[in-house]
Order: sequence, then C-alpha cells, then structure tokens
Amino acid sequence: MPGNGAYAFTEPGDYEASVCEAKIELVVTSGGRFKAALTRAELGQLHLLRSQEDLASIAYVGLRADMVFVGFPTLFSPPPVWGGQELRSGDIVFHGQGEPMHMRTAGSSEKSFIALEPEHLTFWSRTLTGTQVLPPTFARIIRPSRAILSRLRYLHASACRLVEKSPTTIAHPEVARAIEQELIHALMTCLRPDAPLETRPIRSRRAAVMNRFEGVLAAHPDRPLHIPELCSAIGVSERTLRVCCAEFLGITIGRYLRLRRLKLARTALRNPDSATTSVAEVARRYGFGELGRFAGMYRAVYGEAPSATLRLGRHQGPHK
Repeated sequence: MPGNGAYAFTEPGDYEASVCEAKIELVVTSGGRFKAALTRAELGQLHLLRSQEDLASIAYVGLRADMVFVGFPTLFSPPPVWGGQELRSGDIVFHGQGEPMHMRTAGSSEKSFIALEPEHLTFWSRTLTGTQVLPPTFARIIRPSRAILSRLRYLHASACRLVEKSPTTIAHPEVARAIEQELIHALMTCLRPDAPLETRPIRSRRAAVMNRFEGVLAAHPDRPLHIPELCSAIGVSERTLRVCCAEFLGITIGRYLRLRRLKLARTALRNPDSATTSVAEVARRYGFGELGRFAGMYRAVYGEAPSATLRLGRHQGPHK
C-alpha cells in the first residue's frame, strides 16, 4: 500500500503484509485481541512510517536492501529491545543496509521509521553537514542531543498526524516539500558524526546467530524442529543458542517455537484448504499432539477457540 495513508488491523498477518518497506515475521507473546495501526507518509525522497501495537510481541524485521532506515521508539512501557539491546528514551537506531533485526516489546508500543535511498543520504549529508554519512555495516544505536532529536520526532509526528487528520493538506506539493526539507535537515543533523552524545553497536556475532536461527525456521515451516537439530543446522552449541534467544527474544527457545507454530496454525485455520479441514488436522500438522492442550494455548494467545477461527475462515474465504 504505497503512498500516504492510515490503516488499522486486527490480524497480525494482515499487518505484516501491509508493510512493503520490510518483510516482517510477527509473533505475539501476550494474550488478547490483536490491534495495530500503521501510518505511512511519502514526502518526495523520504518514506515515513509509524506503527502502533497493543500487545507484546517479537518481530523479526528484514528491511529493504535498497533503502537506508533510521528507527526510533516513540511510545513504550517497559523499554523495547532491538537487536538484543534495550532502547532508552532518546535513542535512535541507524540500521545497516538490508540488515534483519529482532524487535521485542513487552507491552503496547509505538515505533517510527524514516527511510531514504543511499544516494540521497550521501547527497544531503554532504550538502547540509559537509560530511558524508554512510549506513553502518551493522546497526548502531545513536543518542543525539535532546534538542536535535526532539525536532526530528516532532516533524515526524506532525507529518503522520496530517496523514491521519488532514490527508488533503499533506498531499499539497508545497506542504509536502516544506516538511520533507525540514525532516531531511533534522535527520542529517542527528546522523552527523559530531552530533551523537553516545553510540552503541548491536552485538553482530550474536545477531548473526539469531539470523541463522530464523533462516532455519523459515526453511522448515511445516514441521516442528527440536533444539539439537536447530543447533546442528546453525552451527552453535545449545548453551549459545539459549543465551542468544534470551537476549534477543526474552523468552525460551521452546516457547518461541510454540508461538511460531501457533501462528502457522492460525494462518491455516483462517485459510482452510478445503471444507473438510479440521482443527485436529491443523493441530497435528504443526506438531501439537494433544488437541485439548493446543486449544488452550491457542485461546490464551488469540482470545478465541481455534474452532471459531476455522468457522470464520470458511465463511470469509481465503485471506490474501
């Protein structure tokens, strides 16, 4: 869904599919009805995103490799964890180009992103600061001065509010151009080498382990994987994988695997293969041997029985 717009979602899968700037695998880690909102503003050379989620979650986000991204949390309690690092108020994340990352929240949250093409980053950093800014090889957490960051956040929020409240105003070329230029200036000021008060690198070795972990899971979506098998495929010890999962995911390997399989089961129930598809069949397909236990875990996460999801899927037809 390119262009300016504000959208609301009640299904994680629909929310994932709406973000064309990234591939997202979202695992909800707290129970309840999922709600999310996405606001998008395209202002010339800049792409702005603001996402809001009501529930705790773990998102594995693969950003588009042809763009440079800067992200910052704008609403959270407790602090979110990106790439295994807890973010504090005033932090921004300068992402490596095309780099995937785990983003974890423990409650309702809001996060914002600014994206632009690498050549535009090069041009504007040289023009406005006299120093060429390049995206890092691995993500780096930057802490600019409060005044500089406040300006960036204010401009980003103002653009998103215009999309939500007055879309015809931000569609006006002169308005869009004015906001774009102010945002570019604020962003380059935040990123210039002499601006940050502090920088912290993402732990690249552990991030690489987690990327391999997600790669193995993605390659085998239709069968349960046991921890020794995962460790062998990734090339690490069980202790290393457990430490990395605790740091990046905040939950055990076993729970993460169960939540991923529950998510796959929900997708299958919402998109039944045929009129004869049953809850028991779907549960077995994704490694849940005890139907009663599966139903209890499913209800705890999604707030409804798997049979209710299946009935709705049959009634509504396939979800794209």
